[in-house]
Amino acid sequence: MAFTITMLSWSVIEYRSFLERAGELVNVETAIRWGTDYLLKTTTKPNLIYAQVGNPNSEHQCWERPEDMDTPRNVYQVNTTHPGSDLGAEIAAAFAAASMVFKHSDYAYSKKLFQAGIQAFDFANTYKGSYSNALSSAVCPFYCSYSGYQDELLWGA
Repeated sequence: MAFTITMLSWSVIEYRSFLERAGELVNVETAIRWGTDYLLKTTTKPNLIYAQVGNPNSEHQCWERPEDMDTPRNVYQVNTTHPGSDLGAEIAAAFAAASMVFKHSDYAYSKKLFQAGIQAFDFANTYKGSYSNALSSAVCPFYCSYSGYQDELLWGA
């Protein structure tokens, strides 16, 4: 989700005038805000990110609405002892890009995103490690990182 929010935000940054003329700017900003609001909820505490809800093994076998699922909804987190630099830095990039989108239309929200991005990046850069290593059985084989977390640290910086 964080990568999607970053890409949507960069689309607004690069093509704002086109989106305005097409009457789609409000829709894109609404989508970005929905995603960043969700990500803000996952990063409410320093040095902790709620990374995932649910077991991917059972959920990838389920084809019903989340509201109807009766499988366990475990919550997984990365923290100082189980780091997730790739996840933290990816979220930091999303917050940074989205903060630029809202800089002129909602400065308070922009500032909130910017500060949250700093916090997410500081965590990612201080407690280095891969999300898929920290949460291996809950993450792999679906969301494994094979290239490490250095590219996300660069992206988030």
